[in-house]
Amino acid sequence: MPCPGCRTGNTPDRTRCVHCGLLLDPGPPPEVRPPWWRRLLRRRPRQAPVAGTRPRRRLWRRPGLTLPVVLIVLAAGVWFALPHIPGWLGLAKDETGTLEAVPPTRFRASSRAAGHPAGAAFDGFTNRYWAPAGDGPDSGRGQYLECDFEQPVRVLKLVVFPGVSAKMDEFLTQARPARITVRLTSADGTSVDKELRIKDQPGQQTFDLRGSEIVRARLTTATTYGAGPGRRLAVAEVEFFGRRT
Repeated sequence: MPCPGCRTGNTPDRTRCVHCGLLLDPGPPPEVRPPWWRRLLRRRPRQAPVAGTRPRRRLWRRPGLTLPVVLIVLAAGVWFALPHIPGWLGLAKDETGTLEAVPPTRFRASSRAAGHPAGAAFDGFTNRYWAPAGDGPDSGRGQYLECDFEQPVRVLKLVVFPGVSAKMDEFLTQARPARITVRLTSADGTSVDKELRIKDQPGQQTFDLRGSEIVRARLTTATTYGAGPGRRLAVAEVEFFGRRT
């Protein structure tokens, strides 16, 4: 038997090398005890029944830890998700459902030119328009339209028809809004502002505008297209779409 250390030959009956004294057959290494968390989750190996005997059927099996841990995690997830479920359902409905028009019931403006009241921008037609008093290069800046809803509504879309008409030849006769700040006020008095950039072209322009429990909206013009002497700011139509709460 050769020694694994010095390769000296030894007789089969020896346990140590005749030359260096090294153990010739040290045997298997001692088993290292695993850490506690591995012992906790490790299942004991099933013992095979003795030949010729029938294995006993267990009436009760000790449950493992995996299933209780999974159930606890699921219960905690459901508990924390409960307050948000109505909002998720409402968001899914907003994305997949058909929106409805939510017209306001009261209108006003910072000022009005003769024959062009604030209500002309909310009447559902584009052959009439709102125009503030005064003209000139700065006449439209700071002018606003404001409206109230009879009941709180959920606003999702805003449609604007800038200018005096959807027809190009009439559209260019007066000034048009270029940038509008929309302020939505909810029933609890909180407000949120969003800036919209209007394209200088006639016809419908649609914007995403989200707000819940909205009771008032104000559209303030920041900049204009085509302003000058004898030219007033003009807005043909403003429409809100969403859901009634």
